[in-house]
Amino acid sequence: MIPRRLLLVNGPNLNLLGTREPALYGSQTLADVEALVRAAAAGRGFEVEAVQSNHEGVLIDAIHAARLTCAGIVINPGGLTHTSVVLRDALSGVALPVAEVHISNVLEREAFRHHSYVADVALVHVIGEGVGGYATAVDRLIDVITGQADG
Repeated sequence: MIPRRLLLVNGPNLNLLGTREPALYGSQTLADVEALVRAAAAGRGFEVEAVQSNHEGVLIDAIHAARLTCAGIVINPGGLTHTSVVLRDALSGVALPVAEVHISNVLEREAFRHHSYVADVALVHVIGEGVGGYATAVDRLIDVITGQADG
């Protein structure tokens, strides 16, 4: 039986949501994001385990642990999106479906933000929808997990 739990991973600097560049990232906090994700998942019968860290190894350890307890991963890797092969390898290695989320539209920002090491292992991509994009990602990821995704 598939566990009815998702891992929510937020990478470096996302603990500053609500105060860091609100014109770009909005005024909602990380606690608001986690509450939104929990509500979206609960509406589909799923629980959420959330982790945020500014330390890559902590995120990798949480991803590794999820392979035993979670059905999928929703991740906003923050700046690690563009730099971390090891984070990408951790996601690939646990073989869980992944949804990649970015609050801002990284494709309309600096050129170095246009490449994502996570993109090729993620089945769902939600970019530039603000904090609300997390709920979209949860819904689309659960569709993949439950076999309801459009082919």
